[in-house]
Amino acid sequence: MKRFASHLLGVAQGAEIMFSDFEHDGPMWSAEGPREARVAVTFGEAFSTAPVVHVSMGMWDTEGQTNQRADLRAENITPQGFDMVFRTWGDSRIARVRADWMAIGPLPDDDIWDVD
Repeated sequence: MKRFASHLLGVAQGAEIMFSDFEHDGPMWSAEGPREARVAVTFGEAFSTAPVVHVSMGMWDTEGQTNQRADLRAENITPQGFDMVFRTWGDSRIARVRADWMAIGPLPDDDIWDVD
């Protein structure tokens, strides 16, 4: 469990189109084997430390004749943002993905000074 020692708690959220590969026969739609799409997300306002980030599938459009394989996660989380990463493998044909995210964490407190 992550505990926050601040009464200033921030929540940021958003959605990102990860890719839309069926339009141009991109690798998520036409290739096989391990594939990855990565989107850098920047928060509108920085947290004071790295927040907890939750990601979920907002929309996913797949071809129905193959197995539907997906791994969606947040990586490289910092107070300023994170990488949202979608992975698939095998013969899965993914036309497009929109991923939703929510970040919860402490905000900077103007009453706390960092004196060197």
